[in-house]
Amino acid sequence: MAHDSNRALPVLPLRKGVALPGQSVTLPVSLPRSIETVRSLRPGDSVVLRPAESEVAVVARVDEVQLRGRSPVVGLETLRRVRVHSVANGMARVDPIRELRADTDEARALADALRDLVAELVPEEVGLSTTLEDAAPGLVADRVASALPLDNDTRLRLLRELDVVDRLRAVADHLRHARAEAELRSKVDSEVREELGRGQREQILRRQLRAIQKELGEGGDSKDDELRARLQDADLPDEVREVADRELERLNGLPPQSPETHVVRTYLEWIADLPWKVRSGTPIDLDAIEAALDADHHGLTDVKRRVLEHMAVTAWLARESAAEDEPDAPSEARRPRGSVLCLAGPPGVGKTSLAQAVADAIGRPLVRVSLGGVRDEAELRGHRRTYVGALPGRILSALRRAKVKDAVVVLDEIDKVAQRGWAGDPQAALLEVLDPQQNHAFVDHYVELPFDLSECLFLCTANDLSALSAPLRDRLEILELRGYATHEKVTIAREHLLPRVLREHGLAEDAVVFADADLEWLVQAYTREAGVRQLERVLAKIARQQVVAASRGQDARGKDATFEREALEKLLGRPRVPEPAEADRPAGVAAGLAWTPVGGDVLYVETARMPGKGKVEITGQLGDVMNESARTALAFLRTRAKPLGIDADFLERNDLHVHVPAGGTPKDGPSAGVTLFTALASLLTGRRVRPDTAMTGEATLRGRVLPVGGIGSKLLAAHRAGFTRVLVPQANAKDLDELPETVRDELDVHLVDRMDDVLELALEAAPLRSGPDHDDPLFTPNPEPATL
Repeated sequence: MAHDSNRALPVLPLRKGVALPGQSVTLPVSLPRSIETVRSLRPGDSVVLRPAESEVAVVARVDEVQLRGRSPVVGLETLRRVRVHSVANGMARVDPIRELRADTDEARALADALRDLVAELVPEEVGLSTTLEDAAPGLVADRVASALPLDNDTRLRLLRELDVVDRLRAVADHLRHARAEAELRSKVDSEVREELGRGQREQILRRQLRAIQKELGEGGDSKDDELRARLQDADLPDEVREVADRELERLNGLPPQSPETHVVRTYLEWIADLPWKVRSGTPIDLDAIEAALDADHHGLTDVKRRVLEHMAVTAWLARESAAEDEPDAPSEARRPRGSVLCLAGPPGVGKTSLAQAVADAIGRPLVRVSLGGVRDEAELRGHRRTYVGALPGRILSALRRAKVKDAVVVLDEIDKVAQRGWAGDPQAALLEVLDPQQNHAFVDHYVELPFDLSECLFLCTANDLSALSAPLRDRLEILELRGYATHEKVTIAREHLLPRVLREHGLAEDAVVFADADLEWLVQAYTREAGVRQLERVLAKIARQQVVAASRGQDARGKDATFEREALEKLLGRPRVPEPAEADRPAGVAAGLAWTPVGGDVLYVETARMPGKGKVEITGQLGDVMNESARTALAFLRTRAKPLGIDADFLERNDLHVHVPAGGTPKDGPSAGVTLFTALASLLTGRRVRPDTAMTGEATLRGRVLPVGGIGSKLLAAHRAGFTRVLVPQANAKDLDELPETVRDELDVHLVDRMDDVLELALEAAPLRSGPDHDDPLFTPNPEPATL
């Protein structure tokens, strides 16, 4: 080996793997420096194989060089160990290494023992094909180690081991370990083969894994172990615990490739995730709740009081239950009754934000369940596990997100849930959820275990309660949120909307400032809705314009750094809301008040007559109820023609036309009878309806005025439209308390019980004395107004 002393040889760094002496290797080369080195090699040359910056390397003889393709391949025969002193420019300066105890009796005896150990193993199991008979002890160890399935760190340690005796012992230990693995594999295979039958071949891998784990004393799959630990740590009711244990045992017996395995595992994960006994634990502070509601919402006094009462009852029952030392017992005394509140009102009045304020005030998480457009009952109660892709319904999914069983659950747009169809009745599915007498044992079709919903604070939102079925509506406590009056919108805009809009647009608090009169004009000129959503959009548009102006170094404000009416018209354009009631309406036109899902509205009824033969035309896309109301009003007028001074045979030579404008919008409802009767009476008597008067109510054939709904929203619509007098059925007197005090002061509300009172209050005192109606033979004016 003297010829290798201080000799520079080409070096090939080994990025992966370790080469030991006494083996044939085929080495693909990809590094540019190594490719250049390989291209310079010829068969018979020597090259240094150096693994991972090691100081001990191996000298190899080149047997073959293949230069085809981009990555050359070189065939090598490894010879002996060398010590690397330095590497530069692809050349390594090396010295030979003298091995310790290489030719001792102990080394030869260990080599013979290693040969015998190799002979006991089947060659295919070990992968050793090199003859060991005439090899030196050190080479025997290297060749056996090269054939064993060892990792790179172990091979590197054997390469650096210069003591042949220690190397032989280390290789013998690794060989014994390989033999033990082979025996265990053979044992596992034999055990599995004995149990295999027809149709069980797909389970072979699972059975082998189970047998190996049995021999090693280890557990099963890591996912199953984690799931088992989660279920053990979870505080589950006894009934749920029993089902979970049974499903776990079933999971352990299923092969991992089986589709049922995924189904069972998913089911157990849902059981582990649901908050069966987890509560928020936040004490209820009534003063804090009241302060939070007052800070976030203006007005809504009745709604706030009812929410505060509900939270007071909940807190009281919790204290009573704690005093009995049964905090976890779902006793009958613990569950509040009638606790499902439904916030009903037009869009933009603060229904959802009110629920969020309640959740923030009591420190509970809020989860929103959108019910708009739900047509499938299974979306609420879940799908049964027999279906592919089955999951729990939206109720339990919401509580899984909340992670507590006493969360605030907002059932948004409950009136948009479809009724009975081919996929079931979603509204019927809500009956158990929203019934305080039943929801303590709610059963989802997927989970199939009773879950206690009685501690949830359910808040429903709706626009049109008429869309709800009678049983579902019976389970709700309705809290109506009427629209806002002008002064309330001004207060909301100044205290809530404008500060939030300025923050969202990155503007200072004084970037948009209004005088009270200009802000009130803005509300009246650009918004006529019941809520404040459109008002917020208008304020956002002003803020955007201010940002654009500020970015250009300008200012859109008027004098005194405030937005005046002229500046607002420049930014927003001409007012879009039309002027209210016409001041000079002809006879035959009456203003009625209607309720819509988006708030109250003013509905004009126009009538006209022309020569004809008694034909009555009713237009305006009216529904059956309003058509019948118009015919009923006409029949009543014919019965009272003489007291009104109307020719009893007026239909024999005249045609009548009743029209409700905005014909593109369908209109129907039981509250237009009074308006239709008044418009027809005005037409036939020639007495105009007072322009400052609007009305609502349903009339019977005998002339009685029946109560109607939505009085609060209707009167607010009349107030926004500029009417000062309103006729309301006598039976609706109790509904006037819903109005703000300022609106009650500005409206002259007359309670009526019969149509005679309506005509006396709504029609002008005398018929017109000029124009074509004066000489019209349709009516004969009385010298004095008719007393009906």
